[in-house]
Amino acid sequence: MVRDAWYFILPLSLAAAAAAYAGLYWPAGGVLGVAIFVAWFFRDPERSIPADPGVIVSPADGKIVRISAQEDETAISIFLSIFDVHVNRAPISGRVAAQEYRPGKFLLAFDDRASVENEQLRIKLAGENEVRFTLIAGLLARRIVPWIREGDHLNMGDRIGLIRFGSRVDVFLPSRCRVAVENGDRVRGGSTILAHWEDPA
Repeated sequence: MVRDAWYFILPLSLAAAAAAYAGLYWPAGGVLGVAIFVAWFFRDPERSIPADPGVIVSPADGKIVRISAQEDETAISIFLSIFDVHVNRAPISGRVAAQEYRPGKFLLAFDDRASVENEQLRIKLAGENEVRFTLIAGLLARRIVPWIREGDHLNMGDRIGLIRFGSRVDVFLPSRCRVAVENGDRVRGGSTILAHWEDPA
């Protein structure tokens, strides 16, 4: 479980205990149920990371909601519901070459306008290859929590941060990548292969 969960679990648990002490057992049970859900939401399972350096893995758990191929890159959008794991991971090995936070709106994460208008954190990883991706807040997600800084070196699948309560992640792949997923596919952060490099850098 991610340690950020304790910011929510401790006050909820204390509120449940206070309600139970006052004899308000039904409200206490409801609050305790919310605390249990929060603990489950902040789960951080181990993942089997591919050993092949010629692949790009998903940076997030969720559902592919958009694949848009342009002349010089392909954008893949992943929607995370409140039931998905919200720990994000590095799609390739490399150095954090850039990290830019942009404040914005909190539109529904599956709305394509969210990619432009919502609060977001843009990250560029550069190593033998280069990939850009963006963590995007949604209607319920009101905070993006990065665990990395510019200059950090990451291995594929390393944990990079967390988006609280529903969100979206956009991945921008160079045109020389062969996409391995389709719209509607479910992906797992750090383990599902999004694409293959057509020619190693």
